[in-house]
Amino acid sequence: MPAKRVLISIDERLLERVDERADRLGLSRSAYVAQLADADLLGGTGPGADPAVRAALSALDDQLGDRR
Repeated sequence: MPAKRVLISIDERLLERVDERADRLGLSRSAYVAQLADADLLGGTGPGADPAVRAALSALDDQLGDRR
């Protein structure tokens, strides 16, 4: 799907932080913001959204303790 150009308003300090993080990740500002929006919109659909999966991961964390 072709990208759309949009205009948004954002606090200057937040924009600086977004740019710093995007730069550290090797992403453009647009790619980073798009990635954040996509992750937020997917929100509770990943494997961690399932309570049984969260419980299993927690149990693994407990078993591994400091060995990780």
